[in-house]
Amino acid sequence: MRRSVSRKPAKALAKPTHFPPENVLHRVLPPELVGQREFEQFHFIGFDLSQADLAGRRFSECRFENCNLAGATLANTGLQNVAFEGCKLLGLQFTACRDMLFDVHFDRCQLDYASFWGKVMPNTRFVGCSLQEADFTRTDLTNAVFDECELRGAVFSQTRLLGADLRTTRDIVLDPELNELKRAQFALTSLPGLLGKYGLIVE
Repeated sequence: MRRSVSRKPAKALAKPTHFPPENVLHRVLPPELVGQREFEQFHFIGFDLSQADLAGRRFSECRFENCNLAGATLANTGLQNVAFEGCKLLGLQFTACRDMLFDVHFDRCQLDYASFWGKVMPNTRFVGCSLQEADFTRTDLTNAVFDECELRGAVFSQTRLLGADLRTTRDIVLDPELNELKRAQFALTSLPGLLGKYGLIVE
């Protein structure tokens, strides 16, 4: 178990909502952007980027809407205040992304089997997402919000959940002795998932 370190929580960034008209793209990149390595204030709509190689690219103040990135490669990819809305992100290895300025937002996304192992991502919001069997081992989720999220089989081990809001999550199972939970919020219906190791019956 990691030692708790007292520190001021990072300020949450507002997710990007305004983009230059020429940076609002539908389905395909225009020829002049093919091969570009850095994207700032771009809005990608309806792109199929499944199995795409995004290694080494940097996305800053960007938004992906109704895109499929399942199985995309994120080695050393920069995600700096990037919003994903209605996206398929199955199995994505966010743990491989650059740590510097890593900041993401998720609304109505499929994140089953995704890995956030070791990422520092306080204040992150997951809204209406499926996170079945996602890996949050050693992740810093201080003050994170999981709003109406499915967490069946998600892994929490040595995870920092200080002040996190998990009141509306479904099927969460975690060991209070292996995670930092001070001020974390849970609903009464979550008790079986928190006390299962003790063999208690909660009715």
